[in-house]
Amino acid sequence: MSLYRDQGIVITTHKLGEADRIVVFCTNAHGKVRAVAKGVRKTRSRFGGRLEPSSHVQLQLYRGRSELDVVTQVDTVDQFRSMREDLVRLGKAMAMLEVVDRVGVDRASDSALYRMLLGGLRTLNAGDSALMVPAFYLKLLVHDGVGPEVEVCASCGIMDDLAAFDYASGGVLCRSCRRGSVLSYEALELMRMVLGGNLNVALALPPSSATNEVEYLATAAMEHYLERRLRAAGAYSR
Repeated sequence: MSLYRDQGIVITTHKLGEADRIVVFCTNAHGKVRAVAKGVRKTRSRFGGRLEPSSHVQLQLYRGRSELDVVTQVDTVDQFRSMREDLVRLGKAMAMLEVVDRVGVDRASDSALYRMLLGGLRTLNAGDSALMVPAFYLKLLVHDGVGPEVEVCASCGIMDDLAAFDYASGGVLCRSCRRGSVLSYEALELMRMVLGGNLNVALALPPSSATNEVEYLATAAMEHYLERRLRAAGAYSR
């Protein structure tokens, strides 16, 4: 039983009793943490407004014998106000928070996941991006060791005539092996940019039929991996 400090991002919250909330954090050093914020729903709560989904906070928590830790101190690092004032960008943030909640492991340190989510929120706070959510999904699949193949046919290995995408088959497929969804050359190049080191260039591109295609394919891939439909998928589309 002890106190500990960490930085975290609020993933989601749930009501508990009449005045408390269960708050789920993606933290830098302690993985996904579930904690009780006591009295946070009261009007005079010391830190109720600091524990909204997507808030980036400095935390002090108490770990006892329960599965739930207790929030004892919260200081705001960033509330991403610009992002929150834009319903489209806020919807994209919610989509990212949803998948982090699904893939995060309780009390298993994963600073890379924390940095990935923090970077995504900072990007959205700076401005909208057509590829932010699909890029986040694709990078998260790679982070979990199940990223799609986008350089060669996932079935036969040839590099030419890639014409389809099927996550269940491993990624892109050539015309001879094709199944799943038709894949345009433009969408293939966008996925290669995201996964090949040109993420910032991809995120700066305007909306297009190719970005829409990548969004559809990346969402389908993530849902296949999670074996469930995503509530927030598509909710942010204009």
